[in-house]
Amino acid sequence: MAMDLGGGKGRKRGARPEMNVTPLVDVVLVLLIIFMVITPLLSKQFWIFLPLKPDENTPPPPPSEDRSVVVSVDAAGKIYINRDEVALEALRPRLRRVLAAKGDRTIFFDAADDAPFERAVAALDEARGGGATTIAVATSALASAAH
Repeated sequence: MAMDLGGGKGRKRGARPEMNVTPLVDVVLVLLIIFMVITPLLSKQFWIFLPLKPDENTPPPPPSEDRSVVVSVDAAGKIYINRDEVALEALRPRLRRVLAAKGDRTIFFDAADDAPFERAVAALDEARGGGATTIAVATSALASAAH
């Protein structure tokens, strides 16, 4: 806060306070920049909703004639479409035929906990190239039914 002591000519005036807003503006601009940098980092969240465990008393769902297509990778890196082992190079054309016959372009993906990461990603890429528009992560019940 600055004060004018009135040292000029003319009649005597008392002290007149003047507010200096420069430090206030500096602080507000720094806070604005901090919030602008932090805000995009806060919005990158990935929500996943896992199905609840079924009770022991609940009967299993009836088998469906319209079986789901499950692409899975085991611990050894072998790739399967449902129960049939498929080479990585043959996955795309084989999956294209399966999806064309089924009519639905949704597949389920299941990978063993100790499956090679590179192999699982390669299988996902080939599945997308094979025409799968929706790739869902398979639950344990669906994955065990496919094997």
